[in-house]
This record gives sequence, structure tokens and C-alpha cells, in this order.
Amino acid sequence: MNRTLIRGATVITMDAQGVLPRADVLVAGDRIAEIAPGLATGDAEVVDARGCIVTPGFVNAHMHTWQTALRGVAANWTLPEYFAKMHAGLATVFTPDDLHIATLVGALNQLNCGTTTLVDWCHNNRTPEHNDAAVAALLESGIRAAFFHGTPKPDPKPGETPFWEVPHPRAEVERLLKAHQGAELLTVHAAVLGPHYSTLEVALHDFRMARELGVIASLHQGGGPARTPEGWLVLEREGLLGPHVNIVHGHALSDEQLKRFCDLGMSFSAAAESEMSQGHGHPLTGRLRALGRAPSLGVDLESVMSGDMISQARIALGIQRSLDNVAHRVAHGSIPATTTIPAVEALAWITVEGARMLGQLDRIGTLAAGKQADLVVIRADALNMQPVHDPVAAVVFQASLANIDGVMVAGRWKKRDGRLLGVDLPPLVERLNASGRKIVGALGLH
Repeated sequence: MNRTLIRGATVITMDAQGVLPRADVLVAGDRIAEIAPGLATGDAEVVDARGCIVTPGFVNAHMHTWQTALRGVAANWTLPEYFAKMHAGLATVFTPDDLHIATLVGALNQLNCGTTTLVDWCHNNRTPEHNDAAVAALLESGIRAAFFHGTPKPDPKPGETPFWEVPHPRAEVERLLKAHQGAELLTVHAAVLGPHYSTLEVALHDFRMARELGVIASLHQGGGPARTPEGWLVLEREGLLGPHVNIVHGHALSDEQLKRFCDLGMSFSAAAESEMSQGHGHPLTGRLRALGRAPSLGVDLESVMSGDMISQARIALGIQRSLDNVAHRVAHGSIPATTTIPAVEALAWITVEGARMLGQLDRIGTLAAGKQADLVVIRADALNMQPVHDPVAAVVFQASLANIDGVMVAGRWKKRDGRLLGVDLPPLVERLNASGRKIVGALGLH
């Protein structure tokens, strides 16, 4: 069994141990064996982590990784433009090879940024070959991945059934489950349309499918009027809602609906930067906190913004603090006496809550003996982080990609000394560029 001793770091466990100012993390095989100061070296490889902060690996709870080759293309699009130009346009020319290189480079970049678990919400997968290409890329990258099988959303051609009337292809989800069930680092789930984007018949079919197959049903909610406003009432009446249902965005939910869904144990994933940029509205963060809940966070669209999860935590925190400050000023005529959200909550959104959304909090999301060794080593002795008075605040507010020194997934180093391991990047970047030029050029969007 391979053993690694990460020596002398400040360890942010995100569990009952809290922050350990100077401790060692012993990794045995794929798991954390012990966290404590002054552990015996034994036969372990020793990694000097003095001057570093170790955190749980970040969880990117929602990203359309197939868009990696289109970075920046949608940066100036509102949500209606995105639907028209991405789903009805650029998406239609993707081959399985395009999906493979985008997903592979996108996943590698997540590892580079400190993300150890990626929710790949793949909804540009017209054929089984597209799905296999995306899954192969996730496995090749070495990231812990949840592949959420979605469906494309092109404009219907004359005589063609529109996507919102097409039930989710259960047989394809079953095929993927059979092929990958029990994989060490991969789980398979369903990215369904939901009542906001489908007919009632389709929503009922899709939610029954997810319950019967034992997978998470994740759906977008918000962005224009709902196709089936009564859908949620029917789904609840049929007993199809519960902890296995994940709502992404959720801006169109009423306060009553949101409370009811929280009571049912449903999870919520926000994409704060994307939502603010494209016109969804303010993230659900504050509304969830008022109900004793919290969001997981996702990048959503690398065609718009960076894939860095620390930035997502910082942006989501800043937006909600601003909203809270304005609300307090309106109600009381003054700024709050102290901040409404501590930085540790923002770090939890990209660790604990992401693990909870996937039903994997018993395995990942915090650092503790017995859990999977998914962790990030952050250089805190760098110029942009010194002096470190509060390690959690330093990570949330000062750290950047430049500080991500090491990344471990299931006990295996994926990044060391600031470099990804075991990957020849130049040929992959060349393939990614060629794919992006081809896709954009096909629709004249240079």
C-alpha cells in the first residue's frame, strides 16, 4: 500500500477538527489514515508542506464540460442569445471527437485549479458515441467525476418532435450504468429537462426513471417562462421528489416552493457568476440560508467564464453579502454591524455542499481519517497570501490558481509542485484549438 505523509501544513478539515495550525496528513492507499501533529514517518513518502494550507478537494457541482473548446465565445451573450447561438447553433456540429477533447482538457483544467470532483452535466450528446467519448475523457483525466447524462436542445425542424416532448432515453442511461457501475472514480446520473423545460408527460417519465434507476435527477430551473407551471405539484403528488433531485439555478421558484423542496431534502446548485452575467437573476444563496440550507456551486459555462472554483466561491459570497448589506440598509438605515456570512461558509459551498449534493459526504468533502484522500495543497507562503492571519479567509479571498501546488485524488497525486502529472499538454491543447476553430467556423462566429 502506497503511503504519503504530508508534513507540517495548516490543515482546514471542514469537519469537527476545524483548522489545525500545524499538522500532518497521512495517506494510505486511497484513504486518509490519520491527521495530527507530529505523525511518525514510517515507510511513507514525506512531502514537506510547511508554508502550505491543505484543504479538501473542491467539488464543481455543475459544469457543461463539452464547451471547453469554446472559451470566451459566449462571454457577451445573454441567456436568450446563449440558447439560440449555443444549443441551436454551435452544439449541432459537435462530433464525438469534439466532445472528447473538450471534456478531457476541461477535466484536466479542473484538476489544475484544485477541483477533485467534477459534475459533468453533459447535454450535447446526440449519440451513444458522444456519451462514450465524454466518459472516456473523464476516466482518462483521472478526476473524480459524476457524468450526468443529458439530451441536446436544438431548434426542432419541420415535422420533427421538439426536444421538450421527448422522454429521456432510459435505455442509454441503463447502458451507461451497466458499463460503469462500480467504477472507482465515476458515477452516472441523469440530467433531465424538468417541468420548466418539458411537458408534464416527459417530466413524469424522467423523474420515475431516475427514482427507479436509483440515480440523481438534476435539472435546470429558471430562465424564461416554464412550459409546465403545474409540474412540480404533480411530481410531488406522485411521490417523485426527494433528496435524489437536484435543482440548478432555481430562480423562478416561489418562496413557498423553495421551502417545500428544502423540507423534502432536495439539493440546489448555484452558478453565481454565470447567473449574474447572463440574466438569470441573483443566486439562491440567501434564500437557502434563510431556510437553514446552503447551495453547492458550479462553474456552469467555460464558454463564458473561468473554471476556477475559488473564484466561484468568492463571487457567490460577495454577491450575497452585497444583497444582505443593501437589505439591512433599507430596513435599518445602516450597514450591518458585522458580516452576514463568514468565509468558511463559502469554502463549504465548494467542498461539503458539493459532496452532499452527490450523496458522497461520507467519502469526500471534508478531511478525516477513513475518507477518500481528495485534497488540495495551497502555497500560502507566496507573496499574494502573506501574512496568513486566517487560513480560511486566505484561501477564499487571497488564493488563486497560481497557489495550487498539489492536487490529490483518491490518494494519487494529479498535480505536484505546480504541474499536472502524467499528461502531455501541448498536443491536447493543439487538438482543443483545432476543434474550437472548426466548431466556431462552421457557423461563422469567428
